Amino acid sequence: MSEISQTTTLQTILEYYSQPGAMSDPRMYAPRFEELPTTVPQLVKTLQGLLIHIFWAERYGLKLSEEREGEVQIRPVHRKLARMLELDARPLNEERPLERRLVSNCRDFSLLGSAMLRYRGFPARARCGFGTYFIPGHYEDHWMIEYWHAGEGRWVSVDAQLDALQQDALKIQFDPLDMPPGAFVTGGAAWLLCRRQQANPDDFGIFQWHGWDFIKGNLFRDLLALNKFEVLPWDMWSALEPPYAELTPAQLEHLDYVAELTLQGNAAFSTVRALYEQTPHYQAPAEWAE
Repeated sequence: MSEISQTTTLQTILEYYSQPGAMSDPRMYAPRFEELPTTVPQLVKTLQGLLIHIFWAERYGLKLSEEREGEVQIRPVHRKLARMLELDARPLNEERPLERRLVSNCRDFSLLGSAMLRYRGFPARARCGFGTYFIPGHYEDHWMIEYWHAGEGRWVSVDAQLDALQQDALKIQFDPLDMPPGAFVTGGAAWLLCRRQQANPDDFGIFQWHGWDFIKGNLFRDLLALNKFEVLPWDMWSALEPPYAELTPAQLEHLDYVAELTLQGNAAFSTVRALYEQTPHYQAPAEWAE
């Protein structure tokens, strides 16, 4: 695998993240992406006018029905776009009233945002992990976007969910369009922090769900996101078995290796791809993207 890594060019990596994956492919709705703006700030603002986060809806003054809340179960982008246009058929660059925005969560902002960025020529990918800026001393289950800044030669971290209302409510002190290191902790970084006893596993999660198994789940969700297959935050598949308490020392060591790979950026691209492709039980069901 190291030999593959050495021969992978930056161009290959950027081309991979410039193309839609199974989950992010707009399919028949691709022509509607021509309505989108062309800069990152404009794309993020447009996205915020199309979606409303399920856990923030009441803060905006919107009461959701159980039926509308079910929209967070929609996995692939093409089905999200179908529902979005069913709610409001106007061009995508036109902000929707709150009641006609697609009910979503952080994964959806990151998935649809990545799809839009790719369409406009920005290599982009969703990442799964934990945000440190929601509750003091807590690592909140969260997703964000990384896009490649050609001029600066780096991946830039973006929280596309954080509009002006949320930034004010959370007292955000950084630029959500260029987050500083440590604001967001990927699933792999969280795994290693806890394995090295530098953090408490019980501080990672959301609501009553937290701990080692939650961290392990986000490690695999991030691995899949790096391979452009962005599952729902609550999806379960064979990779998440057995539970942490039943893992052998060899299995723990292997997951340490997987976590390290997800943190190595471009240098580990081919190894991450090969690991995913060559380990069928790591892969979530392909029909989830249909």
